[in-house]
Amino acid sequence: MSGHSKFANIKHKKEKNDVAKGKIFTILGREIAVAVKEGGADPANNGKLRDVIAKAKANNMPNDTIERGIKKAAGNLEAVNYEEVTYEGYGPNGTAIIVKALTDNKNRTASNVRNAFTKGGGSVGTQGCVSYMFDEKGQIIVAKEDFEMAADDLMMLALDAGAEDFVEDEDSFEIITAPADFSTVRQKLEEEKVPMASAEVTMLPQNYVTLTDENAVKQLQRTLDMLDEDDDVQDVYHNWEE
Repeated sequence: MSGHSKFANIKHKKEKNDVAKGKIFTILGREIAVAVKEGGADPANNGKLRDVIAKAKANNMPNDTIERGIKKAAGNLEAVNYEEVTYEGYGPNGTAIIVKALTDNKNRTASNVRNAFTKGGGSVGTQGCVSYMFDEKGQIIVAKEDFEMAADDLMMLALDAGAEDFVEDEDSFEIITAPADFSTVRQKLEEEKVPMASAEVTMLPQNYVTLTDENAVKQLQRTLDMLDEDDDVQDVYHNWEE
C-alpha cells in the first residue's frame, strides 16, 4: 500500500526547526509541564507524559533536558497555568488550517493567530468550521534509512499491537492508530527498538488541496511561518499538499 510521502515533510520540518531549537524545546517544555500537572511526574503511571517524552526524543531533545523539565514542572505545579486553545480557519483558496496552542494569555494568542491568518489573506473561523475535514489519528513514521526490519514484519508488529493501518512509501513507513491506541502501539515499537522519526497524535486531512497560484502559495507560507514563530503555538495542521 502506498500513499503521500510523510518522511520528506517531517525531515523538512526537523531541518527547519534545527535552526530554532529553542522554539521546539519551548513547545515541548510546555507539553511536559502540562502532562506532569495532569498526571504526575512518573512516566510509568502517566501515559500522556510518556508520549510527550517520546515526541521530545524524536525531536532530538537531550535526556537531561527532558528530566530537568519534568523535575521543574513537578516542583512548580502551581506555576503551570497553560490553557489549551484551538483555532480553525481558512488560508488562500479555502485551504483549511487548524492551530493548537498552549498559552497563559488567551487574548495575546488569539490576536497573534488572527494576525497571522489576516497577513496571509485568510481568516479565522468558528469552532468546527474546518475540523470536520480532518481525522484525529495517532501517526508514527519510521524512516527506511534508519530501519532494517522487513516491511511485512514491521506491519505485523504494528497491526498486532493495535494499529489501524500501515502505509509503505518510497522512503518511509507510516503507521496509523486510533488516538486511544497510540500509546500502546508506540510503546510496543519502542520495546522492539524500532526507530521512530516522528510519533504523535495528529490531525490528518481527509483530502489534500493543491495550490497552483504562486501568490496564494506565498500568502499561505507567510501565515504558516508566522504561526511557526509564535511560542504559544504548539501545532499547525493544514490540508495543503506542499
